Amino acid sequence: MSSLFEGLIDSKFAADICKLSSGLTVIHHYVPATPVVVVDAWVKAGTSLEPKEWAGVAHFLEHMIFKGTDKFPPGAFDAAIENTGGVTNAATSHDYAHFYITSAAQYLPETLPALGDLLFNATIPDAEYELERDVVLEEIRSCNDSPDFLGYQALNQSIYQNHPYGRPILGTIAELMQQSPQQMRQFHDFHYQPENMTVAIVGGVEKAIALELAEESFVSTNSQIQCPIGLVEAEPPITEIRRQKMSVGRLEQARLLMGWMGPGVEQLKDAYGLDLLSVLLAEGRTSRLVQDLREKRQLVQNISSGFSLQKDSSLFTISACLPTENLEDVEAVICEEISKLQAKSISPAELSRCQRLLCNDYAFSTEAPNQLASLYGYYHTIADAKVALSYPEQIKSFSVMDLQQLAQQYLSPQYYAINVMEPSLR
Repeated sequence: MSSLFEGLIDSKFAADICKLSSGLTVIHHYVPATPVVVVDAWVKAGTSLEPKEWAGVAHFLEHMIFKGTDKFPPGAFDAAIENTGGVTNAATSHDYAHFYITSAAQYLPETLPALGDLLFNATIPDAEYELERDVVLEEIRSCNDSPDFLGYQALNQSIYQNHPYGRPILGTIAELMQQSPQQMRQFHDFHYQPENMTVAIVGGVEKAIALELAEESFVSTNSQIQCPIGLVEAEPPITEIRRQKMSVGRLEQARLLMGWMGPGVEQLKDAYGLDLLSVLLAEGRTSRLVQDLREKRQLVQNISSGFSLQKDSSLFTISACLPTENLEDVEAVICEEISKLQAKSISPAELSRCQRLLCNDYAFSTEAPNQLASLYGYYHTIADAKVALSYPEQIKSFSVMDLQQLAQQYLSPQYYAINVMEPSLR
């Protein structure tokens, strides 16, 4: 995959990328000024790889990993990390699951083997499975109680009607109730293998020590048993307006969400350009839609845009909170603004503002070891870690014509998905 990113790789990449004999990738970055070390283990085992009938298993497994091994019974891993003064947590997305520890560097010989054991030797006991499923079911109920979550999920499903990006990461209550611990063990044993993992180690530990510890700690004894793999279908372009309307209790004001499909990581430079367009449209008080719809016309209480980079297809969104009677006008203004972007170049001053904002945001979000470990692990899981540091230079390289062409290619005032949520009548 690296050849796809040759023009995007930063020659001054500060970390070392090492492939161990087991197939595990370790990214090490020595930061001698800090007494802390962060270990962030990324696994290519996100929701997209689930068979449809096993929806939610990747996220549920993330919970069950912490239920221990023969060496670390339930609760023992957390106690071991907390006894060193460290913290640990995990997260799951469509493209990955990742598990991280922050601790003082002197405790790495204790914490790293514990994490390796947890990831490769999770026992997934039946009794713990039943107990933890209740926790996950409650998490699903909690999300379903959030109007914004429901609206975003509905928009996602409308955009991704074939690709698993349209499925909820947590699965549904009905789906989880149909699954078994044995299916989860199959998913774990198949995907949690060294060659599917990247471990980023950033902080006050020298390379030789980090690599030796990683070699000893991340050893899989699991045979890669057969496991059904989810079908990942390419999502065709949207060629219509996909409109949904929901009536939701507890809302004080309506919500409007609009979405467009963007490029996957194979067109990473285009994705960076859409990041700029997102800022231009609705990030900051001087952005176009905030100025027009909130400051001047006062049609919305707030409006924002977002760009989410995903491996196969990214997502560009605009969302607003507004009085119900303004919904039609606001949608029309957003479409009008996209038409302007396609027809007329933006000003150099506007481009500079967006570039400055994104570059500063990048600088502030890559200061700490945990931020760097997350950045390296994320990029190496979906693309190549070496492109992670080239982001500011790539952002600065865009011209006004580049952005106009990207607006024409990826955003459309005729083809998009829209979800409107209105307050229920009381």
